[in-house]
Amino acid sequence: MEWHLYMIFLRLKLMNKVFTKNGWDDYIYWQTEDRKTLRKINQLIEDIARNGNEGVGKPEALSGNLAGFWSRRINDKDRLIYKIDNENIYVLACRYHYGDK
Repeated sequence: MEWHLYMIFLRLKLMNKVFTKNGWDDYIYWQTEDRKTLRKINQLIEDIARNGNEGVGKPEALSGNLAGFWSRRINDKDRLIYKIDNENIYVLACRYHYGDK
């Protein structure tokens, strides 16, 4: 049990969070506009580091031009769009619903 918790801690610390320009702009927006939503985004990113493409926020595989990316619900209108590999969480967006802008 202790070993498992240690591995989760290591994975959380070792996974890089990589933002696209749009993803970073969205993240900065929430820092100034709604700290509660920012906390939710941070919780989702932590859950992704722990559980991959399973977990909270109703993970959904995307298709079409976003094939390979996943979506998680931040709230009723905003989604976290991301993909992962062994070392990175790539954040494409964390505001609006898919291509809405």
